[in-house]
Parts: sequence; structure tokens; C-alpha cells
Amino acid sequence: MEQVTLRGEIGRAYGSRASRRLRRDGRVPAIVYGHGLEALSVAVDRRELYAALHTEAGLNALINLQIDRDEYLTVAREVQRHPVRGDITHLDFIRISLDENIEAEVPVEFTGIPVGVREAKGIVETVHASVFVSCLPTAIPSHITLDITDLRVGESARVADLPELPGVAYVTDLDQLLVMVAVPAAAQGEVAAAVAEEGEEAAEEGEGEG
Repeated sequence: MEQVTLRGEIGRAYGSRASRRLRRDGRVPAIVYGHGLEALSVAVDRRELYAALHTEAGLNALINLQIDRDEYLTVAREVQRHPVRGDITHLDFIRISLDENIEAEVPVEFTGIPVGVREAKGIVETVHASVFVSCLPTAIPSHITLDITDLRVGESARVADLPELPGVAYVTDLDQLLVMVAVPAAAQGEVAAAVAEEGEEAAEEGEGEG
């Protein structure tokens, strides 16, 4: 996996007011820690951070964080965002080693049009679109592809159905539901109406016999 470089500035002031001033100046407050490194409070340029986290690797990008004359290989975690604008307001940089496994959240991409959609007008309902994996930092996949072409109405796919990837172990429960093909809401309404009608007819027949 490609590594990106990001500059970090130390010596930032603490507190909410100081953090707001940093953000107004186009910087984002962060903390760096891990692998025996004493926690460091830093600030990074907002545009440079955006570029670092918008490669194919996304939030799992391997970031060489340059602080003064030191450089730390890190990944971004605990990313906090503004509730309206979505801007990153704070994050952690976790120091890692290339020869030690780490956990990462990876998106799942569903491919193919299910049989249940083509033949029975079912609808695809995505329950979870990502999973957690454990692997070496350089082996983190940008995404995991799952073909759902064979799913019929009422059938589903779980983490256990994901493909095996060399050096990658799934941390998420294998029984975790990912996607299913459901009966359309309109069809459900028709079935419910039919059942209700049959119930009314049975009740009327019962009254007639009495």
C-alpha cells in the first residue's frame, strides 16, 4: 500500500478556544501515540489532511507524519467530524509497525444484480457495508468485493460469505448480516391485504353457519 506524507506541528495550545482558532486558521488538532511514543498534541493542515485521507486507501492510508526532524508511520483513527459540514474536527494518529498486524475497517462492495431482483422484483437491503479485518498494514485491502448475483428473495449474505484474502483475517462476527434481498413493500402490503380479506371471509362464513 502506498504511503503518504503529512506534516504535523507541535506546541499547539490546549482547550476548546485554542482548537477553534486552529480550525479557523485551516488546521486540525490531533494526537499522536502508540508503540511506546508518549502522546503528542499536534496540528495538521486541513487541506493536506484531506488529500492524505482521500487516496484509494481512504481512512486506512499509511501516513508518514513528519514532526520536526522525526517521522512516524501512522494510521488515522477516532476521526471526529462537524455534525453539519462533515469537516474533520479532531483525530488520532496511531503509530504502527509494518511487521505487526493492525485492525482496520474496510468497505464491502456488492456486485451483480440478484436473481430475486431480476425475476421476483425484490429489493436489495444493505445492512452493513463494511467489516473489520486484521492484517499487516501493507495488506489492508481498499475494499472487499462480494458477488450477490445468486441471491433470491428472502436470501442473504453474511461475513462468512466474503472471499478469503491472503494474510487477512475477518474480525467481525462471521454471522454478521451484510445484505439481503427482501420482498418489496408494495408486495408485502398486497399479501397483508389478502390475508386480512381471507380472515374476514372466514369470519363471515363462521357467522353464517351459526
